[in-house]
Amino acid sequence: MRPRGRQWWKLVGLAGFVGVAATGVVAVRADRQRKAYTADEVRARLHERYTRASAADDGKMTESPPQTWRSRLTGGLRRLLRYDAAKNQPSARRNPSAS
Repeated sequence: MRPRGRQWWKLVGLAGFVGVAATGVVAVRADRQRKAYTADEVRARLHERYTRASAADDGKMTESPPQTWRSRLTGGLRRLLRYDAAKNQPSARRNPSAS
């Protein structure tokens, strides 16, 4: 028995529903595992990661200071405008008669 007409759409909808349910199960499982840590365990893990990172860093400052959303947005817009301006300038290769 092969699905015909609207039966295909019903199968697609059912598959989507099953996919959403499976994603929810995975998210709940990950959340339970995350919440299973006590505050002391989380603190100990953070301290351990910090000591490993600072030991690997050897005193060099590799991270830039944290940026705000406003500085990221304005920086991105500046780069975009610079790229567009450079792209629209006439080039000797593109227009040889403009010399």
